[in-house]
Amino acid sequence: METAGGASGSRRLLRRLRDLMASGGTAQERLDRIVTLIAGEMVAEVCSCYIRRAGEVLELFATEGLRPEAVHRTRLRVGEGLVGDIAAHARPLALAQAQTHPQFAYRPETGEEVYHSLMGVPILRGGNVHGVLVVQNRTQRAYTEEESETLQTVAMVLAELVASGDLVNPIELAPAEGAGMLPTRFEGTKLVAGLAMGQAVLHEPRIVIRRIVAEDPAVELDRLREALARMQSALDALLAADDVMAGGEHKDILETYRMFAEDRGWIQRIREAIRGGLTAEAAVQKVQDDTRVRMHTITDPYLRERLLDLQDLTNRLLQHLAGEDGGPGELPADAIVIARTMGPAELLDYDRSRLRGLVLEEGSQTAHVTIVARALDIPVVGGAEDIIARVEPGDLVLVDGVNGQVLLRPGEDVQQRFVEGMRARAQQQAAYAAIRDLPAETLDGQRVALHLNAGLLIDLPQLDATGADGVGLYRTEIPFMVRASFPDVAAQTGIYRGVLYQAGERPVTFRTLDVGGDKRLPYLPPSQDENPALGWRAIRMSLDRPAMLSHQLRALLTAADGHLLRVMFPMVAEVAELEAARTILERERRRLAERGVAPARIEVGVMMEVPSLAFQLDALLPRIDFLSVGSNDLMQFLFACDRGNPKVSGRYDVLSPPALTFLKRLTDACAAGGVPLAVCGEMAARPLEAMALVGLGIRVLSMPAASVGPVKTMVRSLRSAPLASYLERHMASATRSLRNQLKAFAQDHGVIVE
Repeated sequence: METAGGASGSRRLLRRLRDLMASGGTAQERLDRIVTLIAGEMVAEVCSCYIRRAGEVLELFATEGLRPEAVHRTRLRVGEGLVGDIAAHARPLALAQAQTHPQFAYRPETGEEVYHSLMGVPILRGGNVHGVLVVQNRTQRAYTEEESETLQTVAMVLAELVASGDLVNPIELAPAEGAGMLPTRFEGTKLVAGLAMGQAVLHEPRIVIRRIVAEDPAVELDRLREALARMQSALDALLAADDVMAGGEHKDILETYRMFAEDRGWIQRIREAIRGGLTAEAAVQKVQDDTRVRMHTITDPYLRERLLDLQDLTNRLLQHLAGEDGGPGELPADAIVIARTMGPAELLDYDRSRLRGLVLEEGSQTAHVTIVARALDIPVVGGAEDIIARVEPGDLVLVDGVNGQVLLRPGEDVQQRFVEGMRARAQQQAAYAAIRDLPAETLDGQRVALHLNAGLLIDLPQLDATGADGVGLYRTEIPFMVRASFPDVAAQTGIYRGVLYQAGERPVTFRTLDVGGDKRLPYLPPSQDENPALGWRAIRMSLDRPAMLSHQLRALLTAADGHLLRVMFPMVAEVAELEAARTILERERRRLAERGVAPARIEVGVMMEVPSLAFQLDALLPRIDFLSVGSNDLMQFLFACDRGNPKVSGRYDVLSPPALTFLKRLTDACAAGGVPLAVCGEMAARPLEAMALVGLGIRVLSMPAASVGPVKTMVRSLRSAPLASYLERHMASATRSLRNQLKAFAQDHGVIVE
């Protein structure tokens, strides 16, 4: 007998399944007939359907082959047994010898001990697992990939019956009345700074598919082709908007996204599902469900971004197949969009004049939607877990992109405080704008240079907005991390030339690639380091892959033709590493000089992050033009304290005597050697810590744009000489931290550190 593995068998099974779904009888009677049909078509002795119920329980609802008395009696927890494992991970499983699998759970009432092989697939609808469909055989049968695909397609059709509410009352799985109506605070991650208040708008691009089984695959393939053409044309128009095409990394991201709309592999998977008997809509939905399943197993941030882009495209294609324009509809005047995830172009669908903020259950600083939102100046909070399950359309939402918090349905007192906070922030921003063109100079005449930390071209306009003196740290790795492949010399040159052009006469310090460890490039093998922060990263990787460093230095030298070039090497642990890097730099400089390309001047520096380098200052300082302290890594290495581990991250304070003593000795050594010293970690970005750095004698600080105003305000209210004396008296103490003492000094001397 022909199995349902081939396309013709799959179409025949789907047609018979469709007829059964439309036949008379109760939902239970139809389900009983369906499992009998599937067992016969799949040439299996057993076909069973388990349905997910409240309490994370999978109940056997119908079977052909197992004992009838097990129906509605056999139950498994999600994660228990092979069936529970399929539900927990939302992925298919095929085993020739199921009983030897460590997850196998024996239920004597089923009589399944005589069956050896098992193939099961999740019953998915909208990315959620509604149950599990299983076939079993007595022999040790090796199920083919085609058979697995067929069973997944059948499960998709079956999901419509399960989701109808005729088998399990939807009320059973609904939250208790009023459970989600209380005020709720969500702690998340600040992705784009800002405050916003408005009405919740759920980002729900899902289309309800009413016809799953195709009458004529050829007609469905034509519908798919026409919908793809309409979608691609609409995307071209969407991405041609002035604020999108102005330039920057977000433009590169959106152009890459547009290329995904023509991805042959994605389109081919949809076509194959149509040839298997699904309608165009159902085929697109099946590919989307497969993508969501893959999302659960992928931790690599770049690959997750690719899958998010595909999900976005899938939603758009469904809308075009349904004859909709893909727009989200009219927004309230103050919309806060709530989404699990979002593709970069989905954000552009919303009316930016009404969109006040964005809240994501997922998201990261380098997520494509974050970069686009930052370019459009839309406050974003990510990592707001479970907010979609708790929010209703129209709910009042407060988005605190400064502290990474979201407040849902706040009380009137909280609303009032938030409005006051927004007003105070606006006044504060106005005050910072008023001193933008004034120098960061203490009351006793000490000038402090305030520079920006940047990593994208879209950060550069903040130089003018904040009045910063330059870019003290340009993280060159971020443009590399959002690309599909390693940029060649020409592409890198374009990036660096754009940075220098936007900076004008202000200096820019380019840090060479600081990747590896937990900062992965998608086109390099993943790190296997047990401790990524101490592993193969930064200068270590660059020296082990000299061609990569050569290409980057060549691009920097070419971009700086006729201008000052400041190059900084990260995570240098010994002078020998600096010498090796300088050798590569000098070789590239000579090569370009022979062609008449050369910067006006080259300044070379290193980041002081590894404490061992502090014991080679006598050899180091004559070889560099500047030194920058990366306080984030330096402090975790100094205290052997993983800053990503919440159990120890707050155990030590950067304002402790040992930390300040280390920095003071470094400051004195640099002053004696005539080498400028800067701090470019988080320590420089907070007014109180920045005050301590100025007291130690450090006169160059680099920070995010949002910190320039507060730090400049602090500097202009400070007398540095009394602070230096105060620190000198207290640094030898045995106290754990000088934080409280420094706060008291600021209060007593009128220094603004809040």
